[in-house]
Amino acid sequence: MTDSPPGAAGRRDKLHGRRRGHKLRPGQQALIDTALAAKQSSVAAIAAAGPAGIFPVTPREVWLEVGFGGGEHVAWQAAHNPNVGLIGCEVFQTGIATLLAQLKDSRNDNVRIVVDDARLVLDALPEASLARAFVLFPDPWPKARHHKRRFVSPETLAALARVLRDGAELRLGTDDIAYLRVMLEIACSHDAFEWLARRPADWRERPPDWPQTRYEAKAIAQGRRPAFLRLIRRTRR
Repeated sequence: MTDSPPGAAGRRDKLHGRRRGHKLRPGQQALIDTALAAKQSSVAAIAAAGPAGIFPVTPREVWLEVGFGGGEHVAWQAAHNPNVGLIGCEVFQTGIATLLAQLKDSRNDNVRIVVDDARLVLDALPEASLARAFVLFPDPWPKARHHKRRFVSPETLAALARVLRDGAELRLGTDDIAYLRVMLEIACSHDAFEWLARRPADWRERPPDWPQTRYEAKAIAQGRRPAFLRLIRRTRR
């Protein structure tokens, strides 16, 4: 996610690290060079056409994923929900190439990739325009001096509350216990959201329509226990 206003001198704090890791393999670079253009959208396009207007066929509803990582979740949701438009925000090129590879043979054209700060997308979206949003295993930025880089904050929850329609679902996932406490504190204190959990299994067990990502698998392999939070957008008054 790129630097962007507001903040000091009209700029926001950067929420991501590097855009590149190791050099892309030839096949990955080829996907970026040849396949990304057909799947890519922009903040300006979303602002001009609306979220549904960026898809070749108007979807029944639009969902947003913030920081899709390797793209497993976006690809799965797109395949299992062909009438839904999926907007995925990611700046890390390896993840973008990985998602493009998963979409290569898909019959559906219901995914659009925004290589930019997801907060800019939230700013550009009309009120009550999304039916679902996902923030799955975001960087916990564990050092205290980096906490301001965490995506889940009162400001972003307010932005999500604005763009989610009444009854829409917000899903948050993390394997970092400190970040989990922050997520719960922020989300449960926001008047627009209701946490759907009624028993421990409701947040300890991944729902059937929430596919596992590589980050979750890595967390489990390293002995960390993921949490799966589902919140509903309350009816506006």
